[in-house]
Amino acid sequence: WEDDVRPALAEAHSAGRPCVLATLAKVEGSAPRGPGAQMLFDGPRASGYFSGDCIEGDVARHAADVLADGVARKLHYGMGSPWIDIRLRCGGALHVFVERIEANCVAVAELMAASRERRQCRWSSDGMVQAVEPGGGPLVSFSEAPLGLTRRYDPPRRVIVSGGDPGALAVARLASQARFETILVRPGGPETPPPFAGLTYLREDPAAALSRLGLDRWTAYVGATHEDHHDLAACLAALRGGAGYVGMIGAKTRAEGRRAALRAAGASEDELARLHLSPGIPGLGKAPWEVATGIMAEVMQALNPASERA
Repeated sequence: WEDDVRPALAEAHSAGRPCVLATLAKVEGSAPRGPGAQMLFDGPRASGYFSGDCIEGDVARHAADVLADGVARKLHYGMGSPWIDIRLRCGGALHVFVERIEANCVAVAELMAASRERRQCRWSSDGMVQAVEPGGGPLVSFSEAPLGLTRRYDPPRRVIVSGGDPGALAVARLASQARFETILVRPGGPETPPPFAGLTYLREDPAAALSRLGLDRWTAYVGATHEDHHDLAACLAALRGGAGYVGMIGAKTRAEGRRAALRAAGASEDELARLHLSPGIPGLGKAPWEVATGIMAEVMQALNPASERA
């Protein structure tokens, strides 16, 4: 279920191991994944997926060949494929670009630096030489003659949650399980973080934490301390900082009062229009996991990495 192969690529690179990167370069018809989906083959381990288990085994076989001889391949499955024994249940066609990544590949180090620094960048490759340069653009550009691919990488999706009640903890845990970079902020909270993995735990003021961490459109902020002096200040900071999603958990009866307070603090009408008060999908229920599921669904829509926003 891994979607972002950068952590696996970083692990292979830091260990000095060559590996193979496979990118879904083009899709015709229906398919489980869109262009830009990736798999990373590092020895016996694989990360990522392309289909409902239709082609992954064969891609792995070709990846072993690419690792051995260093020659990039363009694989074609489904409609018009030379491999008629490999059937795609969706009925479409998938074109996969497979390349060897050397252990000392400079482009990998540049890609990881861009990820850490939350910079958008483009990976370009002709199958032999890879390069990374700043900028946005389409998610994938692919050429068959000459063979080459460019893939856009956005900063990792990130969820920052403030608060410590069951609802806030459920949002944080669900975000971490969904492979979001997850930060829980509890101003003056316990010294010990909650007992689940994949979480950065901070005990500072939420607005101060947002200022220090930095904000961008790949970041979601959910305020759930239920203390307006914390949640309102942090929501205003998140809106002004360009966060891709800003929400504040609380009763609907408090919504107008909170809008008025933010307006008095200088929030514009455009900023207020982006604020989700009582966030989440209605009708799921009020239990913590139900509330968290609805909120994370909204966050996923807002931070969708497959969007073509440049």
